[in-house]
Parts: sequence; structure tokens; C-alpha cells
Amino acid sequence: MRNIINNKYKKVVLYYFSGTGNARNASIWFKNVSESKNIDTELIEINKLENRKKIQLQQDALIGICSPTHGFNFPPIVFHFILRFPRSRNNKLFIINTRAGMKMGKYFLPGLSGLAQFFIAIILKFKGFKIVGMHPIDLPSNWISFHPGIKPEVVQSIYVKRKKETEQFAVKILNGEKDLKALRDIFQDVLISPIAILYYIIGRFVLAKSFYASKDCTKCNLCITKCPIHAIKTVDKRPFWTYKCESCMKCMNICPERAIETAHGFVFGVWFLINSVILYHIYKAIPIYDFINSYFSIWLSKLILLFFDAFLIFSFFIFFYWIFHFLIRFSFFERIAIYTSLTKLKFWRRYKSPRN
Repeated sequence: MRNIINNKYKKVVLYYFSGTGNARNASIWFKNVSESKNIDTELIEINKLENRKKIQLQQDALIGICSPTHGFNFPPIVFHFILRFPRSRNNKLFIINTRAGMKMGKYFLPGLSGLAQFFIAIILKFKGFKIVGMHPIDLPSNWISFHPGIKPEVVQSIYVKRKKETEQFAVKILNGEKDLKALRDIFQDVLISPIAILYYIIGRFVLAKSFYASKDCTKCNLCITKCPIHAIKTVDKRPFWTYKCESCMKCMNICPERAIETAHGFVFGVWFLINSVILYHIYKAIPIYDFINSYFSIWLSKLILLFFDAFLIFSFFIFFYWIFHFLIRFSFFERIAIYTSLTKLKFWRRYKSPRN
């Protein structure tokens, strides 16, 4: 890491959100570089801010936003934080998003940002910030609902590479240069942006209703107390995931008993039931398609129907999740849930981020 004395800033304030620790580590790497250059640096964890609406920006301070990428966008807690972020006339700002990096043999594979960079940059630009940095950091993918946790030695090798990259980015920004690496990926990010929108209005709610605690749960309540957005509560003496859950995967990865699972069988079964049976009969009984198409243009009709479908799917998933949560109290249904959950397989590792 180079340590150049030519500092452009006297103060750095970096706001971050982190579930399993990737974004936290990236923020600390930036902070370490900044402090090595004798710059006053403050790390602020977004989910621990008491009042996010009353942030006072220090004049001429460099502002940073660092967050994981959830569903090709920033998590809702970060997105809503940015929407409420105060306006600025003098502050420069950089954006870091950690995204699902992988490794195949000796090759490091990048993730995708989707809306996480350019859409957020547009919002902050309208708020008066001067964007000087847009940089994705491809730290290990931790979305273990979809794949087993990456092997520890692979995680470590990815971390070594990305730490150096983050430090180089920090030096460049702190010396007054620009680094807009994220714009190199704008073509594929724009292409996958519809997925980010669908995740925001449907997908995150479906995933929030996919977690459950098996009989291995010892009621230690670690998942409840450590959830960064307080999305887990106790219902019928077992953890219950509310719609606030943002699938940061912290609970599943820190559970000492590996008792928290993803109910893959339940999700696919309910998804099929809703889309192939329930919605079919609703639209058959109520000719809503014909009604909407007769009053609105084709594109507006499609948008209205998309939100209507999302509302129905969300509502039915909540309803069926309550039933599921009730039934898994019985060993027969709990066994069905276990045997249809991929996360229960022995080779399905949990993810552990290295500590700084």
C-alpha cells in the first residue's frame, strides 16, 4: 500500500451497512488507509443510527457509502437511507458496493452490481454531491440460500486480492483523483436492472419468508439479538422472520447449531401453488386483465398488473408462511421441511468472513 502525503481531504465520513462482514471489512480497509495519511476518519454503521433524518454534513468532508449488493441493488435499509440523506453543495462522495465475487481455479470471477451503483449515484448527484468514486469490490459471495458457502481458503485468497484493490482505490480517492470503475459495467448492469426492480417489489419478501429454525435450535436468541435490522422475533417459542428481513444472511451464518435453514421445498411449492392455481382462479373469477387493458395503454397496463401480481404473491406468501411456521412444530412436517432444504446438506457450508 502506497502512503502518499499529498492529502486532498481533512475529514472522511464513511457510512456503511454490513450483514456477514464483507462491507464492514471494506470500510475498515478504506479507514486504515485514510488514517495512515493522518486524515480524521469516522465509520458510521447505518443500522445503528438513532435518527437517520437528522444527519449533519461537515462542510468539505469526503463522504463515503459502502454496502453489500442484495438482488442487484443496495439493501432497502441503505436505499431508504440514501433517499433521506441531506443535500450538499460542497461535499464530494464515493460509493463502494461489495458484490458476489467467486473464484474458479486461479481465476477470480466478478459479481454484478445492477442498480447498486449508477442509480444510487444519480440520486446523490441530484442531492448536490460530486461523485468522485464508484467502485465495486468483488468479495466472496455469501448468499448461501443459493449456493454452499465458499471454502475458507478460497475466501482468504479473494480477501487478499480485494483488500489490495480497496487500498489502491482509497489512495487514489484520498489524493484527489477520480475512480469510476463501476461505469465500465454499466451495460450489463442496465440489462439486469429489471431483476433488481422485481427483487425490490417481490423477491425480498419471498426470501424473507423462506427462513426457519429447525428442532436443533437451542433458543439462544443469537439470531434475534444480532439481526442488524431487527427483522426476527419470537413467535410460538421459535424464531420468526418478518417481512423486514433483507436476506443479509447474518443469522444463518452465525447460528452456532446450524439450525437456521432455507425452506427451498416450501418456497417452490408455494410459488407453484400461487402462480398455477390461486392466481389462475382469481383472474378467471375477476376479469381484471380485460378491465385494465380497456382503460390504460399497453405498457401502463403491464406495469399495473405487475404491481397487482406482486401484491397478491406477497400477501399469499405471508399467509402460507404463518401456516408453515405453525406446522413445523410437529415433527412430521419439520422432517419434510428439513429433507426439502438444501441448506441442511452436510456439504452446504456456512459463510465466515475473515476478521480485520
